[in-house]
Amino acid sequence: MTDQRGVALLTVLLIILLLTVLGIAAITVTGLENRMAGFFRTTEAAAAAAESCEGTAANIIQQTIVPPGQLPASFLSSSVPVGPVPDTNGPTLQSEITGATLPFPPAVSAGLPSENSADAAATSPNLTLSINGFTVNGDIDRLYIHNKPGMDPTKEGGQEILYRITCVASNTATGISSTVTSVYGCTFYSTGCYKKI
Repeated sequence: MTDQRGVALLTVLLIILLLTVLGIAAITVTGLENRMAGFFRTTEAAAAAAESCEGTAANIIQQTIVPPGQLPASFLSSSVPVGPVPDTNGPTLQSEITGATLPFPPAVSAGLPSENSADAAATSPNLTLSINGFTVNGDIDRLYIHNKPGMDPTKEGGQEILYRITCVASNTATGISSTVTSVYGCTFYSTGCYKKI
């Protein structure tokens, strides 16, 4: 029996080593889960910021297409409080929303209708917002106008204008970015802008 006195110590050391390995593994998995949850939360925040830009863009469209078809000055970046539309892009945005000829130079890219500028959310945004630490750039493009079925096109709500709204939310510190693109149908006389399915 005297030869087995060290076996108990060796068994306890092996159990302690095994528990240490299990503890380190549990801490590593928990840390990974926390990082994944944080990444998911940040990604969700970016998507929410981009979607709120989309709502702002729809509001800008709705208030601009109401006769006389002017972009309200309260949306310009020179207004107090500061609006989301850069002053330099105001005339171009108004022309894009109302379907008027673009101001010089008309920067029309191939494949776009003549009333659309080649601007994009990433390069020359129509609107810029700062939401929850994200810089959000938006682009509004008029797609086309059509008569609504069963309605008199000369009457209120008889025509619908379709717009594509693209919003990009990004945070340079985290590298997180989210892009949302939707098509909205809007009618004259502020009867509303609605997301199309």
